[in-house]
Amino acid sequence: MRKADGPRGLSRRQLLLSASAAGASFVIGSGFIAAKDAAWAAEVTTLKPETFATLVQMARDIYPHDRIADEFYVIAVQGYDNADLAEEVEAGIAALDAAAQGKGHDGYLSAGWERDRVDILRNMEESAFFQKIRGGLVTGLYNQKAVWPVFGYEGESYSKGGYIDRGFNDINWL
Repeated sequence: MRKADGPRGLSRRQLLLSASAAGASFVIGSGFIAAKDAAWAAEVTTLKPETFATLVQMARDIYPHDRIADEFYVIAVQGYDNADLAEEVEAGIAALDAAAQGKGHDGYLSAGWERDRVDILRNMEESAFFQKIRGGLVTGLYNQKAVWPVFGYEGESYSKGGYIDRGFNDINWL
């Protein structure tokens, strides 16, 4: 078996074996995360891979959109993978996992049902950590031009003459 090039040393075979593990939603290696059932992967530099995977799931549970791929949630939380925020994010995710364990799960990611994860989030929605992540997701997720068409948003209209000249006053349903 040939080792992969680079410092991580995760071979393709190891990746595929990890991906086939029953019940795993993420393949987590040293500094590497990939979704088992989706076409995205991320490399983290500061956060633990498990922390980042939990952060992605948390983002999807806070702002759930079935028509938006996980890769956009990954982009939205990528900014939390930096040295200035690492300690705060690690502590917040540890608290989230502890709250999940209090509900009978091994951690937040092991809570298989969305309603269970949402209940866990509701119990900590007043925390500064939750508010920071939720607030950052507003711009991190919805400022991505690639997701705008999903919501029917065409972007700013000033440079194109404004909304009035671009269909704002088309009231053909009356």
